[in-house]
Amino acid sequence: MTARQSDFTPVIDLLREKGTGPVRENRPVYADLMPPCNNACPAGENVQAWLDLAQAGKFQEAWRAILRDNPFPAVHGRVCYHPCETSCNRAQLDSAVSIHAVERFLGDLATEQGWTPDEPAASSGKRVLVVGGGPSGLSAAYHLARLGHAVEVQEAGPLPGGMLHFGIPAYRLPRAELMKEIARIEAMGVRIVLNHKVEDILAEQAAGSFDAVFVAIGTQIGKKIDIPARDAAKVIDAIKLLHDVETGEAPSLGRRVIVYGGGNTAMDAARMARRLGAEETLIVYRRDRAHMPAQAFEADEALSEGVKIKWLSAIKDIGEDSLTVETMRLDESGRPQPTGEFETLSADSVVLALGQQTDCGFLRNAPGVAFTADDLVIVDSNMMTGRPGVFAGGDMAPGQRSVTAAVGHGKKAARAIDAFLRGAAAQTSVKHPIATFDLLHLPIYADAPPSVQSEMPVAERLAHGFAETMAGLSEAQAHHEARRCLSCGNCFECDQCYAACPEQAIVKLGPGRRYLFDYARCTGCGVCFEQCPCHAIEMKPEPARTAPEASA
Repeated sequence: MTARQSDFTPVIDLLREKGTGPVRENRPVYADLMPPCNNACPAGENVQAWLDLAQAGKFQEAWRAILRDNPFPAVHGRVCYHPCETSCNRAQLDSAVSIHAVERFLGDLATEQGWTPDEPAASSGKRVLVVGGGPSGLSAAYHLARLGHAVEVQEAGPLPGGMLHFGIPAYRLPRAELMKEIARIEAMGVRIVLNHKVEDILAEQAAGSFDAVFVAIGTQIGKKIDIPARDAAKVIDAIKLLHDVETGEAPSLGRRVIVYGGGNTAMDAARMARRLGAEETLIVYRRDRAHMPAQAFEADEALSEGVKIKWLSAIKDIGEDSLTVETMRLDESGRPQPTGEFETLSADSVVLALGQQTDCGFLRNAPGVAFTADDLVIVDSNMMTGRPGVFAGGDMAPGQRSVTAAVGHGKKAARAIDAFLRGAAAQTSVKHPIATFDLLHLPIYADAPPSVQSEMPVAERLAHGFAETMAGLSEAQAHHEARRCLSCGNCFECDQCYAACPEQAIVKLGPGRRYLFDYARCTGCGVCFEQCPCHAIEMKPEPARTAPEASA
């Protein structure tokens, strides 16, 4: 926040009466760098801003700050892989801020206390169709509604949420919490139509008189692989398994289950099999752990629940109650190569978790819409396809595949659609340089142990089936965790510069307004820069001097 010079004229005049107007080579200015957590967030959340509000105990304001970018704080606090924490500078001091845990606390508190989003903008008179009720489609619908547009979501399935509902097990994401955040979007006026599969995008657009369309159907079809199966044991796709469990149609998998794949879905399927009664669950993966696509903590949780992993192995043949695997070796590039060494494993069921692909044939009759070689929809920098007014995002578009990335796509598309409907250019923001750890001055900080979320013991997890395994933070824990943020690159009014200045050239302006640099007193010694722990101040070459001045 930058204060206007005129706001502080009386203060400046008083200081100038005693100032000497020194000649400087460099002067302090505010830096306003990009926090690494903000930079890493695929949803584009202003993480540092809402953590600052949370550490001040302003929980509802913090929640509203999240909602400016993401309508699902309770969901993301549970299922996001939190790249913000991987990038957190505090990890190099002691341990990263548990950002996801604070976000979950705020999302759960909002539900508990019945907080509602800010009122949307006035009606634009425009209608937008969203095809797909998953995280990207619902995010787009939410942001479009906030901007004043009428939105209808058409979802092929019986429930909204897409892969949030049918791809993430309930022990990671309780359905009640998911549905509460979706209900909040509906309460904003978004209409969700279920069990409606779009077969012709142009016909749907014309029938509903929609001014624009956002397509986000995700990747709901499991990839196939050519494995001979003679009188095979039960073979099921992992996505279908997760879907069937959610709809109450869980299959009987038998005593010994083998899951083929090394991604997050494979880990979920293996843990799911344990909860469905499998006594032995083995993941077979053709590479080693270092090359595993699954998140490390996902694999750790699976292993803690008794799942075993057979690395460097590829299934070659599936028989009635057994399968044949070949031992693999990794070449110099990390690719698996066959060795000619085989082994037979017994199995009652085989679950294939080999990735997903999209089913977007209904877009092929839309002139201008183009596809990549692997059937992803090609979009421009504003998420628009080659067909004007038809946008696409989420897993069906090129880019990172995660819930958070999908939500970010939805927000970006909504803003681009809004600009398209207004006949304006989509706004782009210029990113500030990142505040890396080496820029910080941290002698005032002591170790602050992170708040730890308690986990259900392994034996209880399996006994309770699909009950949530991870607990949230208490209010005291959330407050403590938010206070661990270093506020990298942005002033948090710690008074270090104010206390250190030998010329009394720094003026406090009050909470949330930072400080004023009185250049009539400042000698350019740089002590304020050296004492600023978060690198919110930089020393810049002195401009040509014309008159006494000050800066806030």
